[in-house]
Amino acid sequence: MQSGEYTVGQLATAARTKAVTIRYYERQGLMRIPTRTPGGYRIYRSDDLDRLLFILRCRHFGFSLENVRELLQLADQTDAPCAEVDAKVARHLDEVRERLAELQSLEAELQRLSRCCAGGGIVKDCRIIESLSRDIGNSKTPACTP
Repeated sequence: MQSGEYTVGQLATAARTKAVTIRYYERQGLMRIPTRTPGGYRIYRSDDLDRLLFILRCRHFGFSLENVRELLQLADQTDAPCAEVDAKVARHLDEVRERLAELQSLEAELQRLSRCCAGGGIVKDCRIIESLSRDIGNSKTPACTP
């Protein structure tokens, strides 16, 4: 193996991920299929590490695999304007903000449920279980009021 080349294990270590993740991204078409040694080992290059790190960062920011695929296609068009990239990030930011609002609503409901229990009782009399058992359509009328 030459300098600047990696086995799948070395690439995984360099990117702080697992070999199975790299193979998955290959199957998804996000990573190129590497060349192989006569012994059958995958051989990756430095640009494969860069691509893998890009994918991992995108996933860290919550981009779907399809969005990562689109961002990779855009990244490969180095002379194209970046307006499409900007728009994609702005859409994703809107989605994240929407999920945050949903999570805050969920947090409030869970806090309300948590306050239902006085503690020390038995499950058959549990106000939390009772509240969770109600029809979802009646969720505006809680089984307990803290």
